Amino acid sequence: MWQVTMSAAKFYLSDPWLDPFRFTIENRILKCVSREHDLTGSGSLENFALGHFYYGLHRTPEGWIFREWAPNATDIFLLGTFNNWKKKEDYRLKRINNYGDWEIKLHPESIMHGDLYKLIIHWDGGSGERIPSYATRLIQDDKTKIFSTQVWAPEEPYKWKISNFKPLATAPVIYEAHIGMATPEEKLGTYREFTGKVIPKIAQSGYNTIQLMAIQEHPFYGSFGYHVSSFFAASSRFGTPDDLKALIDSAHSSGIRVIMDLVHSHSVKNINEGLGMFDGTPGQYFHTNERRNHIAWDSLCFDYGKDNVLHFLLSNCRYWLEEYKFDGFRFDGVTSMIYYDHGLGKNFTSYQDYFDRGQDEDALIYLYLANKVIHSFKPEALTIAEEMSGMPGLAASTAKGGYGFDYRLSMGVPDLWIKLVKDQPDETWDMGNLIHELTQHRPEEKVISYCESHDQALVGDKTLIFRMLDAEMYTGMNKAYHSIALDRGIALHKMIRLITFSTAGGGYLNFMGNEFGHPEWIDFPREGNNWSYKYARRQWQLAENQDLKYTYLLKFDNAMVKLHKEYRILDEMVVHRIYENNYDKVIAFLRGEFLLVFNFHPTNSFTDYGIPVKGKFRIVLDTDDPEFGGFNRIDRNQFYTSTRKAAKATLDYPFYLYLYLPSRTALVLKIEQVKRATDL
Repeated sequence: MWQVTMSAAKFYLSDPWLDPFRFTIENRILKCVSREHDLTGSGSLENFALGHFYYGLHRTPEGWIFREWAPNATDIFLLGTFNNWKKKEDYRLKRINNYGDWEIKLHPESIMHGDLYKLIIHWDGGSGERIPSYATRLIQDDKTKIFSTQVWAPEEPYKWKISNFKPLATAPVIYEAHIGMATPEEKLGTYREFTGKVIPKIAQSGYNTIQLMAIQEHPFYGSFGYHVSSFFAASSRFGTPDDLKALIDSAHSSGIRVIMDLVHSHSVKNINEGLGMFDGTPGQYFHTNERRNHIAWDSLCFDYGKDNVLHFLLSNCRYWLEEYKFDGFRFDGVTSMIYYDHGLGKNFTSYQDYFDRGQDEDALIYLYLANKVIHSFKPEALTIAEEMSGMPGLAASTAKGGYGFDYRLSMGVPDLWIKLVKDQPDETWDMGNLIHELTQHRPEEKVISYCESHDQALVGDKTLIFRMLDAEMYTGMNKAYHSIALDRGIALHKMIRLITFSTAGGGYLNFMGNEFGHPEWIDFPREGNNWSYKYARRQWQLAENQDLKYTYLLKFDNAMVKLHKEYRILDEMVVHRIYENNYDKVIAFLRGEFLLVFNFHPTNSFTDYGIPVKGKFRIVLDTDDPEFGGFNRIDRNQFYTSTRKAAKATLDYPFYLYLYLPSRTALVLKIEQVKRATDL
């Protein structure tokens, strides 16, 4: 039956280069289906992923029940403020089966909301304090920096204002954010501050999706949330679980979906806080051979072939959707997961690189199962793969034989921009190569495009605008000041964003602050900077100061995003390339009801420049608008109508639209309905 279904809609039929690998592709998906059946039997994956209801601490009508999975343990005790951190018989767990489950039942008054606790686990030859694997709330001591689990069971649980949020069925325009650095003050930001001060900015700017980074608890703040220790705990650095729920509730009230960065690609090495030697053995969750340690990230690699690992991670997917009402996930480090060598040192220039036995099929199976769980539990949820190799089928639906991601991050685009800005003067940029790179993606997948990532702003690197302006950022952002370097940087910042946005093959992403050209880099508090927060914050006041040019960039970003908010430009997937001239540095293309024309030439402006297109148009956005820091060289009040080909036209097309194209300027023109042929 499965083979019949597969033959009806195979994603790889759209790519003839995959013909030699059909057997491998189909065999991998059959392994996914077989694994799903092994785990669920006659049940469902959605019901399999219920570990968070069984393990951990739960309040029942009879009192408390706590369970933990630790097959190598010989004894386990609860230690906490409720027993003065001492091992006591009343808080001793019992092993309840051969699988390795331990359990304790306690009277209602034995534990109180707000109590702190840990486990002490004994095994043959040793023992150690541990944070429960399903801990949902941790607290870090300000002085010792040691983490403890906190009982979070308020008498009045959080009451959702919107219990069943349904986002608009439209392309995601994503505002990527980090709670801790979302404040202008040199300190840790909080969920509450983000709710009150940042969500209104995002809503006003027109973004329809927020992507939160660093939500899962992580011992080292400077890891940007990548070295997770407690997978079910929202980081307490930023506030309480109820504070995070209120944040998501507020976003939903504004019609904005909230997704989170989900780190299932690796785990922190920390012993006391993490899972690495949880029950005294290295292989409970992770590999025990040379694959255990991630050679680039100094972390531990999950063994996705183990049932208990699948149960833990799939339950984690459901937990965040269920407990906090997140609307999906950006899966971190997918390339690292699916290749034995983590994709390091590979250029992926041959299809053989996807099928040469260097792939971790257990990881691919996990990703298939994760997408099935997520979309089964919450059909409207978004899943985005942070993946740079272009693995075929990764962002194809499971129904079409793919692994089920809705989108893949187009990671090559920010790499392209940083390389162009860093290594080449813009007069040498190749227009054909540029538009090709911006629009290429696998035929079966949608992608999220973006100009620059948070990684490119981390210490040691620079944002796009900082690379273009450098020292001028400190001296030249006053509106009264002009220089060649500053005018170039401002113009290109707008053009780079617009062409990336308007060619995006599915959705668009921006990291907070980059929309208005936030200066400098990101550097979290660490010993090397004397634990300073100076560069781990967002200076919103720069964009609010009407005397500074940051306001130009913010207004332009708002106007650009408005193209999708009002016209759903990104829902039209096809980008029709109609004109490229590398000598003139001009690109033109159609997307839905819009014509977009870019003149990247640094000095040449063109009068009556012919674009081979038929129609009547009006300008709805242009980068030369003085509202956006432009030089007001465009007539925005007239209609532009195609005329029949002039004798001097070089292309064999019967109609041309003649435009004035100032240097370093982009135009967005909307097609107007033509009632009579004589109007053209």
